[in-house]
Amino acid sequence: MTPGGKVLQYETFINEVLQRDLQKVLEQRDAIYEKIAQYLQLKNTIKSIQETDSKELKTDIDLGCNFYVQAHVPDASKIYVAVGYGFFVEFTHAEALKFIEKKTNQLTEHTEVLTKDAAKIKANIRMVLEGLRELQGLKDLPEDRRREVF
Repeated sequence: MTPGGKVLQYETFINEVLQRDLQKVLEQRDAIYEKIAQYLQLKNTIKSIQETDSKELKTDIDLGCNFYVQAHVPDASKIYVAVGYGFFVEFTHAEALKFIEKKTNQLTEHTEVLTKDAAKIKANIRMVLEGLRELQGLKDLPEDRRREVF
């Protein structure tokens, strides 16, 4: 195979495999960061409810697409928390805070794994790019020297 053909193979590999894999990993990590942010927001809301020591709660609920409605909760001593896969569990404030702590720790560990995966993919991209540079350097060699390399 000629150096030009290998260059094309490497470029295709970078664009169709490595870049796509990197994008997927980063999107997964960003989605987990969003979940962590939501749990931390819930944690702050629970602490706020505890500080006011009020049983009632008035809040705005996002229905989607930034449409909000006011909600009145007569007894906010227990809350429902999304635990995943569309399931909700009723918790006291203390139970919810404990769950949030465990869940955010678990999610943070997962983001660390995804960050390492992204770093490995970036390293592979750099390695392939270095291979491309070497191949492109071979283009400048005379034909008989290129055959020796391959």
